[in-house]
Amino acid sequence: MNFFQRRALLKKANYLELTPIRMMAEEVGENNMVTILMPKFINRWAKKCFDPFLKIPHVKLKLDALGSASWLAIDGKKKVGEIAHELTQKFNTETDIVNRLTKFFSFLYEQRIITFREISSDSN
Repeated sequence: MNFFQRRALLKKANYLELTPIRMMAEEVGENNMVTILMPKFINRWAKKCFDPFLKIPHVKLKLDALGSASWLAIDGKKKVGEIAHELTQKFNTETDIVNRLTKFFSFLYEQRIITFREISSDSN
C-alpha cells in the first residue's frame, strides 16, 4: 500500500478503536526512555549491498516520556483508547493526552514504525 492509501484508511478509522502493533525494534534506557531503531535500508537488495559497509545499520529515534510510555504500552492487544486512559492516569496532567497520542500514533503509522491490527487485516 502506498502512502496515500494508508492515509485514506487511517482517516476513515476511529483512532480509539484501533489496536497498534510495533514493527520496529527498540532500546529501553534508564528511566524507561525508549529509542526506536529504524533500519536505514528496508529494501532487501539495498540491505544486502550497503549494510556490511555501515557502522550503524539503523537510525535512532529517541522518544520523550509520554512517547516512551505509549510505546511500551503497545502490546498488540490494547486499543488506543485503553492506552490513552492508562497514560492519563499515569501522568495526571492537564494536557489533552488523547489528542497528542493520536497525532503521535498517526506519525508512527505514516512512517511505518507501527501498524494497526484492524487496518492491516482489512488490506489483505
